[in-house]
Amino acid sequence: MVRFLILFSFLIYSFQSYGQSKVVEISTSMGNMKFRLYNDTPKHRDAFIQLASEGYYNETLFYRVIQNFLIQGGSKSSKNAPPGKRIGYGDPDKTVDDEILPHYFHKKGALCAPRQPDEINPFKQSDISQFFIVKGRVHTDGELDTMEMAVNRPIRNRIVQKYMTPEIREKLKLLKEEKKVDEFRQIAEDVKKNIEMEYNIDPDVLQFSEEQRKAYTTVGGYPDLDGKYTIFGECISGFETIDKISALKTDENNRPLTDVKITVNVLNE
Repeated sequence: MVRFLILFSFLIYSFQSYGQSKVVEISTSMGNMKFRLYNDTPKHRDAFIQLASEGYYNETLFYRVIQNFLIQGGSKSSKNAPPGKRIGYGDPDKTVDDEILPHYFHKKGALCAPRQPDEINPFKQSDISQFFIVKGRVHTDGELDTMEMAVNRPIRNRIVQKYMTPEIREKLKLLKEEKKVDEFRQIAEDVKKNIEMEYNIDPDVLQFSEEQRKAYTTVGGYPDLDGKYTIFGECISGFETIDKISALKTDENNRPLTDVKITVNVLNE
């Protein structure tokens, strides 16, 4: 009985510990931001916490700032970088396997890991020596509809061409001319069924969820990035700091003319 109670207590403690999210604070001269790290992106969470605990990100800069897009920092090459120097090189020794999850998206305040392009990084490994925070902008439902259409129309056209072959078109034409209605309908319905079935299971079809639409039309974000980068946390306070930093004047390399130094602390919340 005692052993059972000990085991039960351990399981309850483990469950509670797992359920508690880590919170980090990113402090800057322009204000502070707090982020809750996700438990279901453990590789990124743990790597980020380790580097933050070691002081790796401290004294680095938000070196890449683009209004209505993002603010990016953390690169060690930005430490003590003189004005005008091109910075922001990653660290190949600090990559993490991707944890791109469909239920996380690039709303304003999303904490994300950059990575090298697909051509040289086909497995989408993240460079956790840096991070970026989404600023984005507020979108309308119509804009989101247009984004879906731009992605989905070529997919549907490709599938239609697969099933509506020249041979099938010719056969349907003849059946119509011969007024063989039942045969015409049967073939047409089979083609339509196959097109819809393949379209509905195609992983590249874009359909914004209700949660995405609500976020993108209220707080804003950058939906074009969805599915391309690992999001491992989100801002829970300090959105005004994101706004201030993203509004800074920058040089031709998108580096702010005024340095914004970073300090990252792991909080016990």
